[in-house]
Amino acid sequence: MKLRNPLPTSGRRGIRLLSALKLLAFPVLPLAGYFVLHGVVGLVIFTLVCMALHGAVRAWEISLRRQFIRESTFPRFLGAKLLAQYPQLVPRDVELVLHGLRQFFMAHLRSNRQFVAMPSKVVDAAWHEFILHTRAYQDWCAAAFGKLLHHTPAEVLGRDPKRNDGLRRTWYWACKEESIDPRKPSRLPLLFALDKKFAVAGGFSYVPDCSDINRQSGSDAYCGTSFGGGDGGSASGDGDGFGGSDSSSDGGGGDGGGDGGGCGGGGD
Repeated sequence: MKLRNPLPTSGRRGIRLLSALKLLAFPVLPLAGYFVLHGVVGLVIFTLVCMALHGAVRAWEISLRRQFIRESTFPRFLGAKLLAQYPQLVPRDVELVLHGLRQFFMAHLRSNRQFVAMPSKVVDAAWHEFILHTRAYQDWCAAAFGKLLHHTPAEVLGRDPKRNDGLRRTWYWACKEESIDPRKPSRLPLLFALDKKFAVAGGFSYVPDCSDINRQSGSDAYCGTSFGGGDGGSASGDGDGFGGSDSSSDGGGGDGGGDGGGCGGGGD
């Protein structure tokens, strides 16, 4: 199944062209300098030029991939599948879920395509349905990431810190998409609010801060500061994870209908 008008054809071609230029730059330009200027000096000069161009091309490529993730049209069948699987949803709710999926995909791209974990059952369902249509999903991933993003089940923070890195990256970049401080969140990013908002069976519940949890006897939720033990895995121009800059994109997503602030989760 083909995606309907996911991005202007010129945009997709631009991503492919920039990816090719980035790969060809280093072997071609330094060699050209060596032969054009007849020696090592030419090789050094063209290598420096190549490095500068490589950085510029990479930044342009990432910018186009971000645009694709934010603006591409998901297949219509995703909405129908979600409505069938979760009868409590209405079409307007489906749009929020798909926006949460975009936040997850953006977290993967902005973390320099490192592993990110899925924190939402309902968004995971949308992702899984997308993957089942393999051709459409492969084409979409090629434009968004340059390679296939494999599916992993939704999860919450565990006892092993090393296994939590993927979830922390997702938290960090989802916060950045909505200009939320990942260390001191005032609300939840959309991706972390959806399960509770839509009362998803077996979904994950996230709360503003630790004091809220302490007041809830028997609560199995986690607080937002639980995500502060790692970093976002920086991508070019995006800071250095939790210790980096507070730059944010223009994505935005809302607070999941007032459930927001902080995060962390446990099954409902």
